[in-house]
Amino acid sequence: MDILKAIILGLIQGLAEFLPISSSGHIELGKVLLNFDPGDEKANLLFTVVVHFATVLSTIVVFRKDIVDLLKGLFQFKWNDETKFVSMILLSIIPVGIVYVAFKEQLEQLFNGNIVLVGAMLLVTGALLYLTKYAEKRLESGRSVNFKDAIIIGIAQAVAVLPGISRSGSTISTGLLLGIDKSKIAKFSFLMVLPPIIGATLLDVKDVIEGEALPVAMELLVAGFLAAFVSGVLACTWMINLVKKGKLTYFAIYCFIVGTIAILFGLWT
Repeated sequence: MDILKAIILGLIQGLAEFLPISSSGHIELGKVLLNFDPGDEKANLLFTVVVHFATVLSTIVVFRKDIVDLLKGLFQFKWNDETKFVSMILLSIIPVGIVYVAFKEQLEQLFNGNIVLVGAMLLVTGALLYLTKYAEKRLESGRSVNFKDAIIIGIAQAVAVLPGISRSGSTISTGLLLGIDKSKIAKFSFLMVLPPIIGATLLDVKDVIEGEALPVAMELLVAGFLAAFVSGVLACTWMINLVKKGKLTYFAIYCFIVGTIAILFGLWT
C-alpha cells in the first residue's frame, strides 16, 4: 500500500509542478489524505527531494533542444541572445536563493501538514491565475523577457516557496501581466526553475546522507521518482499548450474550490 501511495504522490508532484496548482500544496494535502508517512523527518525530506528531482529531469527532457541551444551559445563566450537569456535566468533566481538561505528552517516548518495554510495560499494562487484574464490586452506578440522582468518574475518565484502558492502559476501569471508573449514566458518560467531546484536538491541530499543509513525504503523512492518523471513530462507539454491558448482561468476555479475545501477540512479536523 505504501508503494501505491508513493506512486500517487509522485503523480501529484509531476502534474502539479507544471500545472498552476502548486505541487508543494498538493503534496501536503496528499500526505494528509493518504496518511503517507515514509518515516522520520529525513525520510520525508528525501522522498520530497527525489520526486522534485524527477520533475527537473522531465523539464530537461521537454526543453532539451532549447537547453542545448543555450549551452552552445553560452560557450561561444560572447554576448549573444543565449548568453543574455542565461544571464536573466541567473538574475531571476537571486530572490528565491536569498529566501531559501535566510529562511530555510522556518520554511521547512511550514511543510508539516498545515492544510489550512495550504488552502489559503491556493486561494492566492487562484486569484493570480484569474487576473490573467485581464492580461490579454497587455500582451505584446513576440515580446521577450527583459532584465527588469526577470527580477519581478524572480520575486514571484520566491513567494512561491510557500506551500499552496504555485511556482509556475505565479511566474507565468506575472509574466503575462507584464505583457510578455505567452510562449516566451512559458519557456522562461520552466527553465528558470532548474538552477534553484538543482541547488536545493544538492543541499538537501547533503543533509540526508549525513545519516548512517538510507532513511526510507528504496522501492518508495523509485516508485515516486518514476511516477513524477512520467507525469511531469506529460504535464509540462500540456501546460505549454494551455498557456498559449490562455486557459489559466480554469485552474483558478480549481484552486478556489480545492483551497476552500482544504480550509474547511483543516478547521473541521
